[in-house]
Amino acid sequence: MADISLHYTAQGAGPPLLLLHGNGEDGSYFAHQIDFFSSTRTVYAIDTRGHGQSPRGDAPFTIAQFALDLLDFMDAHALDRADLLGFSDGGNTALTFALDHPERVRRLILNGANLDPSGVKPSVQLPIVLGYKFASLFAKKSAEAKRHAELLSLMVNEPHIDPARLKSLRVPALVIAGTRDMIRDEHTLLIAESLPLGQLEVIPGDHFIASKNPGAFNRAAADFLEKQRSDFK
Repeated sequence: MADISLHYTAQGAGPPLLLLHGNGEDGSYFAHQIDFFSSTRTVYAIDTRGHGQSPRGDAPFTIAQFALDLLDFMDAHALDRADLLGFSDGGNTALTFALDHPERVRRLILNGANLDPSGVKPSVQLPIVLGYKFASLFAKKSAEAKRHAELLSLMVNEPHIDPARLKSLRVPALVIAGTRDMIRDEHTLLIAESLPLGQLEVIPGDHFIASKNPGAFNRAAADFLEKQRSDFK
């Protein structure tokens, strides 16, 4: 039983599509995806624990805990199976969840995900590490610094997903990256090639293509879902 209830918005009708945002964001990041996909399915945009309007709670602030929160959310809303679309840390949560509960995932879309911190380009990761160390120094004296340190900790210390585990995940998966993504190209390729039913789509733009290039992003995601269409039972 979860110690909190996650805040979410739901729009549309039809098969469920769960949207998982990135670090420091909330479900509104997916405004363009909510409007687009709600014409054919029920879209749930969820605020991760400690993000947006979801409370922090007392449980660990980790990707593994976020995956547990997602399981509790699906159980609470009687969602036996769903399509998952995760961005950045939300992609890491979606992948972790799928590895632990493949029977609950119909199809998986991972945008800007990484298996471990080394997947982030050094030019991006170094400032994050320095920011984390600085915020950690003041975490005991400042609630804001503590929150900032927790958020940065997710990018400094997580995730830790063995690519060998991906080979057992037989869920249709689309891995999406931007041409100027903060995730290293070879790392994104490793994820796509390690998933037995994985495919790769590279879209013009940076890490935030779902927001900045929604037309191309939505077309790629919609084409994948249509090609992999199957009945929900």
